[in-house]
Amino acid sequence: MQPWNVDKFAFVPIETMRSDSSSARTESGRTCAEVSKHETRHLKGERQMNQIRKTSAFGLALIAPVFSLVLTAQTGDPLMAIEQKLRSQIKLTRTLADHSDIITPGSVVELRVDGLMMYGVASPLPPSNTYKNGKIGQGMGGFGKDFAIGFMSGDDTTANDYPHRKFVAGEKIWVTGITTQKDGISFQLFSDVYDDVRYYANLKIPFPNKKEIPPADSVVQILSNVLAVVPSDGQSDQNSQAAAPAPTAIQAPQPVPVPMAAIAPPPPPADAPPPTIAIGQTKDQVSTAFGQPQRLAKIGVKEIFYYKDMKVTFTSGKVSNVE
Repeated sequence: MQPWNVDKFAFVPIETMRSDSSSARTESGRTCAEVSKHETRHLKGERQMNQIRKTSAFGLALIAPVFSLVLTAQTGDPLMAIEQKLRSQIKLTRTLADHSDIITPGSVVELRVDGLMMYGVASPLPPSNTYKNGKIGQGMGGFGKDFAIGFMSGDDTTANDYPHRKFVAGEKIWVTGITTQKDGISFQLFSDVYDDVRYYANLKIPFPNKKEIPPADSVVQILSNVLAVVPSDGQSDQNSQAAAPAPTAIQAPQPVPVPMAAIAPPPPPADAPPPTIAIGQTKDQVSTAFGQPQRLAKIGVKEIFYYKDMKVTFTSGKVSNVE
């Protein structure tokens, strides 16, 4: 390879090159410097347009939820309307986190249908009840809930190991929660103390048509067949005053009737022997002798009748203990 001959190359100063490049002209007749300034202005314009697009998109993102809320308020949410209607008539009761006691009492409701199954609050979950065709039952939802209770309890404990009580029409309970769903309404219910045990349960009242949400007034009418709010004392007094007949106009005095001759009272009846109770008697025998109990409870195969001064325990329908 032959060595480079440096003398053949001519060196041009850098200043001269810069001067020539800035003064060189393009085919359009503009210098390179003019072209550079034009491109710079073009890039700045593009950046400003991009910034405007981003700001507009962000503004639309903020406006969309607000517009959605306004539209919802104008059209109305039927489920929200139902829940507001129910909460205006039923004041919810607040309980402790472990459901052992009541913090703030709310409205008392009276059960109008038999068959509401409630578990002791020691159970990790309340049982599920459903109102359908005029009756309250547990169905497959109740079976699934019992399975979940056994799973959450651990060991060999099952849902049957917790206190059970089936409430009947006429008994009074509290409402601790109301949840509206697309196919019905769910109530969380809570009881007073029975034999040192408080009970709780869920009760769902489905809508007549699963594909249609009824008006709030129709839901209230359906609910009145299952639960009825018990008026407070003040409301009872007001109702009694409102029901009192209006005073009648003063009438002319009526003639005083002549009193009849006194009739001698009948002789006192012979002393009847007091009713007795014995081990092995049936529920009908006890009810015939002592009348209907003030309240009753059912725990497994045992059933307890509570009288004023006596508690009678039945096992398999016969008296097994008297206290």
